[in-house]
Amino acid sequence: MEKSPRTAPDTRDFAHIKDWVFDLDNTLYPHRVNLFAQIDKNMTAYVSELLQLDPVEARALQKRYYHEHGTTLQGLMLHYGIDPNTFLERAHAIDYSALLPHPELGEAIKALPGRKFIFTNGSVKHAEAAAGALGILDNFDDIFDIVAADYVPKPAGATYDKFASLHRVDTKNAAMFEDLPRNLEVPKALGMRTILLVPRNLDEVLMERWEVLSDEDDHIDYVTDDLAGFLSGLRFD
Repeated sequence: MEKSPRTAPDTRDFAHIKDWVFDLDNTLYPHRVNLFAQIDKNMTAYVSELLQLDPVEARALQKRYYHEHGTTLQGLMLHYGIDPNTFLERAHAIDYSALLPHPELGEAIKALPGRKFIFTNGSVKHAEAAAGALGILDNFDDIFDIVAADYVPKPAGATYDKFASLHRVDTKNAAMFEDLPRNLEVPKALGMRTILLVPRNLDEVLMERWEVLSDEDDHIDYVTDDLAGFLSGLRFD
């Protein structure tokens, strides 16, 4: 990495930002909440039923599609022509009670100058449920989900272009918050300010190698383990 990402927010780096773009899972809430464990279990069950595979084989295929296509859904659509709406309903049939209201985060998002978006590889329904449980849903202008992306997930460049075109976002005046380093490569190339959310204690969470910041990730401007604290540190008075 040519230079290390910064951790403390410098308001001068964000003075030009007019559009604030947030991933959902493991970004607007901490990785340790682990909602994805429920989603992961649901996807494995779906693949197992669809293809008559045992759970171990189903999960292996699910993960292979995730790595190769960005989402399990995209792989299943390409190889088996499944109905994406049925898959999304099954995948996101989860318990959101682990998400507690976070008024400090809501106030920090509300205080940001300009528009705020959720940009997720999940569904609008899932985003509304999660952000609603956090008490922050009303602070966003819109949600761009996998359906709006024509089921082509991040990190595909065409999906970022579609988001920017739909919402008339000047990417040079935008910032993106994400938990996956690979999903910030295109935003950086488009001129966006890039902020990576990382777990507070890596020993407490199970992450794959490609999910963790490496020396090759020189497309990331900032790293933080506290989204509310980071946003609150930006002063636009």
